Amino acid sequence: MKQEPITAEQMRHYDSYTINTIGIPSLVLMERAALAVRDEILNAFPLNLEHVVVVAGSGNNGGDGLDIARLLHIAGVNVSILNVGNPDHASDEHQVQEKICQYYQIPETTDLTILSRASLVVDAMFGIGIDRPVKGGYADAITAINNCDAVVVAVDMPSGINTDTGEVMGVAVKATATVTFAFNKVGLTKGDGKEYAGRIVIADDMGTYATDK
Repeated sequence: MKQEPITAEQMRHYDSYTINTIGIPSLVLMERAALAVRDEILNAFPLNLEHVVVVAGSGNNGGDGLDIARLLHIAGVNVSILNVGNPDHASDEHQVQEKICQYYQIPETTDLTILSRASLVVDAMFGIGIDRPVKGGYADAITAINNCDAVVVAVDMPSGINTDTGEVMGVAVKATATVTFAFNKVGLTKGDGKEYAGRIVIADDMGTYATDK
């Protein structure tokens, strides 16, 4: 059965049901999401692995990014993490992934100039969560990503694109490819979202359970 593109609220409900009712831990879903992005990067962009920079926000999308950084590091890829946002607001899952990345001694920075040396950028700032204009350090990071010459792979949604409308929330990442999780999102199919997403890959083996219950 082909699933129609879904909204941010539907995705949050499916995730919540999968985690809280079925009992699949959120870190398991995060790992499966990260594996899907890792596979796309290794399979689709093998010539762009000289220096991968993962741009990680402080929420769960950033946690996905840190997870992806670890998986690429384990695969032998030269990867660095560019942290954007307030670490004091980091989600629980993000903090777990941060601890693991520190154990693996993956280089981390907050200096945007690292993007000028990137061969591939992983955009893991907002995911489906954005509902207001992008400002401050996040806007600066998006501008820097768009100004660099690297391939850009967005995690779930290009940061700055509204999940439900496809609207650019002030500024948004222009991705080469977007790996979106479980189901396609409405915002990737219309408005600016279609253009900003690049090639859309739906990671449909996540184990996320779709229900209206």
